[in-house]
Amino acid sequence: MASENLTASEYIVHHLQNLTFGKLPAGFERYDGSVLTDPIWTIAHGSAEAKAMGFWAFHLDSLFWSVFLGLVFIVLFRSVAKKATSGVPGGLQNAIESVVEFVDGSVKDTFHGKNPLIAPLALTIFVWVFFMNLMDLVPVDWIPGLAGAAGIPHMKIVPSTDPNITLGMSLTVFALIIFYSIKVKGIGGFIGELTLHPFNSPNKAVQALLIPVNFLLESVTLLAKPISLALRLFGNLYAGELIFILIAMVGYFQLPLHFGWAVFHILVITLQAFIFMMLTIVYLSLAHEDH
Repeated sequence: MASENLTASEYIVHHLQNLTFGKLPAGFERYDGSVLTDPIWTIAHGSAEAKAMGFWAFHLDSLFWSVFLGLVFIVLFRSVAKKATSGVPGGLQNAIESVVEFVDGSVKDTFHGKNPLIAPLALTIFVWVFFMNLMDLVPVDWIPGLAGAAGIPHMKIVPSTDPNITLGMSLTVFALIIFYSIKVKGIGGFIGELTLHPFNSPNKAVQALLIPVNFLLESVTLLAKPISLALRLFGNLYAGELIFILIAMVGYFQLPLHFGWAVFHILVITLQAFIFMMLTIVYLSLAHEDH
C-alpha cells in the first residue's frame, strides 16, 4: 500500500477522491485546522473540502488524463496514417487498420443515414473511451504514490470513473441527437415526434388529449439516452476500480488476484467502449430517420 499509516476505509476514500480545484467559502475550517477569513480558490484536501467547493469545482486529474489520452489517440493515429504503406504493414499499422475497419463495419451495419461525421465520431469515441478505461489496469498505488511524493494530495487516473467526464461525453452525443433530429425532420417533425407518438388517433379531440401523455413518455425516453450512456460507463469502471483498490489492500499477496482480475477486466474495458460507441451510432441513426 502507498500509505501504510492509513486505515482501510481511509485508504479506499483517498484513492477514490479526485484532485479537486474550487472555491472555499469564508469561515470554512480547513484540514489543518485553520479558518479562512476570505473565500479562496484552492485545491481540496479531503472530501469535506471538495464538497464545500460545490458545483463550480474542477476535477483536475480527470481533465488532465482525459485530454492527455485524447492527444495520445490523435498523435498515434496521425503518425500511423502519415507512415502508412500499401505494402506489408507493420504491427501497429495493422492493429490500427483493424480497429478502423471494425468501426467502419459497425457504422455501415447500424447507421442507415448519410453523414460523413458518424464514422470518425464512432472511431474517436471507441478509441478514446478504450484508452481512458485502459488506465484502470495501472496498479492503483503507482501514479498516486508519485503524485503524493510531489505534494499532490489526490490523483485519480481513470477519467471514465468520474461521472463528470462520462456525462460530458454523453451530453455531447445528446446535443448531436437534438441537432440532427431538427436538421433532418425540421422543428415541426421533431415536435411531432415528441407529441404524436406512441399513442395516436384520427380523432383530433382525442389526439389533443393524448399529446401531454405522449410528450411525457417521449421526453423521458429522450432524456434517458444521455443518462444511460453516462451511468453505464461510469458504473462499470467505478466498480472495476474499487475492486482493484480492495485487491491492493491485501498487500504483497495481491499479484495473483490482481492479474486474474486484470485479465477479466480487459473484456470489461473493451466492451464498455464498444457499447458506448454502438449506442451513439444507434441514437444518431434514429435521429436521421425522417419517416
